[in-house]
Amino acid sequence: MKRMLINATQPEEVRVALVDGQRLYDLDIESTARKQKKSNIYKARVVRIEPSLEAAFLDYGAERHGFLPFKEISRKLFKAKAQENKNSGRLTIRDALE
Repeated sequence: MKRMLINATQPEEVRVALVDGQRLYDLDIESTARKQKKSNIYKARVVRIEPSLEAAFLDYGAERHGFLPFKEISRKLFKAKAQENKNSGRLTIRDALE
């Protein structure tokens, strides 16, 4: 079973872990000591699509990683397959990005 675990007990640090059963497959740590790169535009590569979270994990290069929720993807950027499936039912992140 896939789960997202959030540890925000310390005001200066938030940790988010993605686990599948007993296996950790992603860990993100946000700290007030490091400048956050939010609300900017970056070029990145999709490294993993997680349908259960309706999100994609991104690699910005230089060991920088990100998380992109499906609802934040511009509809203009969807692939042709997503445009075809739009009328047939619920649109998924996998359809939009593959």
